[in-house]
Amino acid sequence: MKVRCYLALLAALLLSPLALAVDGRVVDAASGRPLAGAIVTRGADVVIADDNGRYSFAGRGGTIAARAIGYRRGALALAADAGEAPPLSLTAIRPKALYLTFWGIGDRRIRQAALDVIDAGKLNALVIDVKGDRGWIPYPTHVALAEAIGARPYTTVRDMPALLAKLKERGLYLIARIVVFKDDPLATAHPEWAVKTAGGAPFRDREQLAWVDPARQEVWAYNLDLAAEAAQLGFDEIQFDYVRFPDTPGLVFSVANTEEKRVGAISGFLAAARKRLAPYNVFVSADIFGYVLWNTNDTFIGQKLAPLVDQLDYLSPMLYPSGFQFGIPGYTNPVAHPHEIVYLSLKRGAERTGISPLRFRPWLQAFRDYAFDRRAFAGAEIRQQIEAAEKFGSDGWMLWNPRNVYSGDGLEKK
Repeated sequence: MKVRCYLALLAALLLSPLALAVDGRVVDAASGRPLAGAIVTRGADVVIADDNGRYSFAGRGGTIAARAIGYRRGALALAADAGEAPPLSLTAIRPKALYLTFWGIGDRRIRQAALDVIDAGKLNALVIDVKGDRGWIPYPTHVALAEAIGARPYTTVRDMPALLAKLKERGLYLIARIVVFKDDPLATAHPEWAVKTAGGAPFRDREQLAWVDPARQEVWAYNLDLAAEAAQLGFDEIQFDYVRFPDTPGLVFSVANTEEKRVGAISGFLAAARKRLAPYNVFVSADIFGYVLWNTNDTFIGQKLAPLVDQLDYLSPMLYPSGFQFGIPGYTNPVAHPHEIVYLSLKRGAERTGISPLRFRPWLQAFRDYAFDRRAFAGAEIRQQIEAAEKFGSDGWMLWNPRNVYSGDGLEKK
């Protein structure tokens, strides 16, 4: 009797889903070579593909999704009893993007003008404001706090899923930009979460916009809810901007204003974002100051290179020559040397971190200089920056123009 019971129990265990597994490989779509280090997900489970591109999950069936640096995302649905998955092929891409603001994405004329530039050139991506510089969200969101704090004063995109579907039909790689800690509606509605001056008043920046405290968990939760919604909408990548402390001295936060606490708050938020977004198989990136690639401290804003690398798929340094007010070694007039500013900054970042150039995707300047001689950044200057990024080997690049005015000057034609 005991032997029969043991055999029955053993059979039940062998037939249970926990004793079974689904195995597969992630490969390059063009060559078929394995993609070592690909991130593979099934639901909330996340594994890293081995040197042969192989992965395994306990239990059979389900939807397997994968992403790898320098590639588009991919997914395949398996039958409930499937144990061996067919190869999951990922297609290489180097996103070359234009940026559209809260207003620009909703304005048909502005949006179409950007798409015309993309169609005429070898561009393939858009960066779209999901929460813009004023803390406004352009579409009807399901995040209740956004409605409660007045972050929806205008609707510029009535049907975001439909718009994204149309953009996807064009083959575009879509990046959701979320401005995190510069958030006037949230700081105004919840002054207890706001950054304070030494006198206890809410801090306001040069645009008279309030900021929220980067160390507050409530602020994290709100932005992560928006990021998860953007992932569900179908964006390929979530890009966090203003993921930093304000660069104004003498401010008061809920933690001591030390480098350790600042870096801990920023890297802590990004670690929480990585964990929250894992089930959606989206890339996670952040915009960082250009000088962060050069400075060994946190640039007094909580952005320190090594902790950022640990939490992000892509780093997006803002390499606008106009932003390098002190120049870089050997180049005191950065606007006269856009190629050198971009190339040498990226090179410095790669040397300091030891990561692949494909982990970098820089922002490039496509607007008039504001800091030196007011020169226009047109075709020649844009071309020099693009050539620098491509010479370095970055994962594409993004053009920033806050007015969303772009032309084909300086861009490679189809």
